[in-house]
Parts: sequence; C-alpha cells; structure tokens
Amino acid sequence: MAKNHWLFKSEPSVFSFSQLQERRAKGTEWDGVRNYAARNNMRAMQVGDLGFFYHSNEGLEIVGIAEVCALAHPDSTTDDPRWECVDIRALKPVPKPVSLDAVKANPKLKEMALVRLGRLSVQPVTPAEWKEVCRMAGLDPAP
Repeated sequence: MAKNHWLFKSEPSVFSFSQLQERRAKGTEWDGVRNYAARNNMRAMQVGDLGFFYHSNEGLEIVGIAEVCALAHPDSTTDDPRWECVDIRALKPVPKPVSLDAVKANPKLKEMALVRLGRLSVQPVTPAEWKEVCRMAGLDPAP
C-alpha cells in the first residue's frame, strides 16, 4: 500500500500521460527536474507511492494516476551529481479530469501545493487532498 502521495507535472506537448501509458510497466525516469524542492520530494518517495499526473501549461488538469516504480537515482540527462529522479509508470487515467480551476474552487484544497506552489514540478499531496481529488475525478474509493 502506498505510503505517500504526490503530484507530477508535465507539459503534454513535452511528455503526456498517454506517452507514460505507452511505456507500460517499465515506466520512465522522471528526469530533467532542476529544482531542489522537487528533487528532495523525489528522494522521499518509496516504490509503490502513488501520484497524480498533471498536464501543465496546456490542459491544466489532473489526468491520471502514476506509481513510483524505482527509488531516486542519478538523473541520466545530466552529469551533475546534484540531480536525481525516480521512475514512474502509469496506473490509469482518471474517469473525469480535474481542472486547476476546480481544485482552486474547492475549499478543502485551498492549502494544496498545486494551489500554493504552482511552479513546483513534483509536489506532495496530503491524504485528505488525495481522497478529495480522487472523489472529484470519479475514483471513489481512492486507490
């Protein structure tokens, strides 16, 4: 069972949830992150942790559920040892994508990192936020 919950942001024109689904069980490195807070979030992840997949810039909505399938390791896109990444794989799309506007309009989510720390590419999600967003997405009970 997942210990923690997260949110992974990606521009769909760069890497979309459907592209993650195409990688199947193998998943992919969540590489290219060059922000210390996001890197530290990935260092805290455990295999089996679940995360929302959020399309940023275009779409602005949570579109799927992903699972961490490899612990933090050196990011293969750089020789700089400061940068690490995890591997994630797609679990399933959400039945009803949840827009950023819907998240902002929900008082239960006013403290969510997606609202407060909009630019952070890898964010923690509290258990209460996870459950509420899953409910909004048509996933009840939450995975």
